[in-house]
Amino acid sequence: MTDSDADAGTPAAEPDLYDDLTGQAALVTGANRGIGAEIASNLAELGATVYAGVRSVTYDLPDEYERVTLDVSQEGDIQDALNRIGEDEDGLDVLVNNAGVGHFGAPLHEEQTHHIDHSISVNLRGPMLLCKYALPPMLNTDNPRIVNVSSGMSALVEEQSGGSPAYRVTKTGLNGLTKYLHGEYADEGLIANSACPGWVHTEMGGEEAPRTPAEGAETPTWLARFRDGPGGRFWRDRQVIDW
Repeated sequence: MTDSDADAGTPAAEPDLYDDLTGQAALVTGANRGIGAEIASNLAELGATVYAGVRSVTYDLPDEYERVTLDVSQEGDIQDALNRIGEDEDGLDVLVNNAGVGHFGAPLHEEQTHHIDHSISVNLRGPMLLCKYALPPMLNTDNPRIVNVSSGMSALVEEQSGGSPAYRVTKTGLNGLTKYLHGEYADEGLIANSACPGWVHTEMGGEEAPRTPAEGAETPTWLARFRDGPGGRFWRDRQVIDW
């Protein structure tokens, strides 16, 4: 399937999906709550061995997960997590870059510098480093998939007004990472995509958000099941959307 097979805003040709992930390993960051917890649960139900990345050993996780202490802003944590997976598995089949932070409201001239630094560290630098260390074991598997959980607020086709500059720009960068991964590694079998989960009722999204975490996790989970399908795209509700 080529990049011309689907236009933004229309359903893509149905990809070839895994119905069973038994024997596959998946790393999900921010897996203890919200969208990440739902994605991890979905992948585990499909049979994957789920490595649940969490920032603290105190966070509760289902017993069937493999816990990895993983603050994505810390390169040492990322290296340790991938080393741990390398000791246990022959490779890594799925990486879901879900962990993220949001500082909302203020325009750039009023934004606090530490909010900018925090957003870059977690939303962009962290996923880049995770990909850096995850790619070698991933490219040893048959159909490696990377799913980056992004946001509609990142799309350059939008006005990009209304504040929240650090969140918007770092998620735009995450989409750029997706395009780069596709361009660089698709010929080696990697399927990399971004997903907009919508406005989800989580700690970050707030109580007014109309979507449940399960609804937000549906498209990222679907992308993680690709056996064969398009890469380098931005998706919402299983449809390609404009960047």
